[in-house]
Amino acid sequence: MEKFRLGKTNLMVTRSGFGALPIQRISFEDAGKLLRKAYDNGINFFDTARAYSDSEEKIGQALSDVRKNIIIATKTGATTADGMLKDLHTSLTNLKTDYIDIYQLHNPSVLPDPDEKDGIYKALLKVKEEGLIKHISITQHSIENALIAAKSGLYDTVQFPLSCISSDKDLELIEVCRQNDVGVIAMKAMAGGLIRHPEATFAFLRSFGNVIPIWGVQRESELDEFLAYEKNPPALDDKMKKLIEDEKNELSSNFCRGCGYCMPCPAGIEINNCARMSLMLRRAPVSVYTTDEWKEKMAKIKDCIGCGHCMSKCPYHLNTPELLKANLADFEDFVAKM
Repeated sequence: MEKFRLGKTNLMVTRSGFGALPIQRISFEDAGKLLRKAYDNGINFFDTARAYSDSEEKIGQALSDVRKNIIIATKTGATTADGMLKDLHTSLTNLKTDYIDIYQLHNPSVLPDPDEKDGIYKALLKVKEEGLIKHISITQHSIENALIAAKSGLYDTVQFPLSCISSDKDLELIEVCRQNDVGVIAMKAMAGGLIRHPEATFAFLRSFGNVIPIWGVQRESELDEFLAYEKNPPALDDKMKKLIEDEKNELSSNFCRGCGYCMPCPAGIEINNCARMSLMLRRAPVSVYTTDEWKEKMAKIKDCIGCGHCMSKCPYHLNTPELLKANLADFEDFVAKM
């Protein structure tokens, strides 16, 4: 499988990476089969996080015997030095390794002060000197913070949501990272499952020479699809560009990406799915989202207490309560016409 240099890390990574968030939803046995199949077919980059429940443990169980042949990226959501150290040692144990290749701060709302004496960044430098991590990196959902991080010289890679429907402002990050020799890791390349043509976003991101998408894989059929694209990469031709334009026209900027940073909801609303129901009804099999279970979940929107928690946490600055109400109205109208 084709590889490229991931910025100043000098790590040679495959053009496609394995996003391990979804494997927390499946058994150890099924996850192991997926991870091993990805490795056996050439993928060498695996991205996970301390927050992804047992995802790290599943990687450790499936791939510890080939640790020297793979590149592992994980994340800490800690904001203090002590919290980061606790997360790091847990990750090392779970992954059955004595070092992390790329250790990422997990979407901090405020970028850490590198000069803070007992701060998290100083602690990261220390564990890097000790060999526990090889590279200090960061993930972001805020384009403003991502650009600052890319220009700061403090991070070896930046992970950010990038896909074929990304805005021009978001895509600026790719060039800024290239200019600063910072590796680009593209999360949510399928826009949280809303993009209907994976071949289009694959071809689009492949057109940039410094981006590695981490495809979120939960089923073998999904892995097979991306492995097939690796063997025969789809061309970014006029037909593909038309597919991308159609996706952009339908998916405006005011849509929920399903990142889940608004969760948990004090009223028990499953915001990260309910807030994008209108789109899912039109982009997935209807039977999946019109069950009694989903009717109950959508009805919970009526319990919204207007606390503003979701709006304050949304990295895309969406008016989430209004978005939820609009999705509920659309859902009820859709069900009524069935």
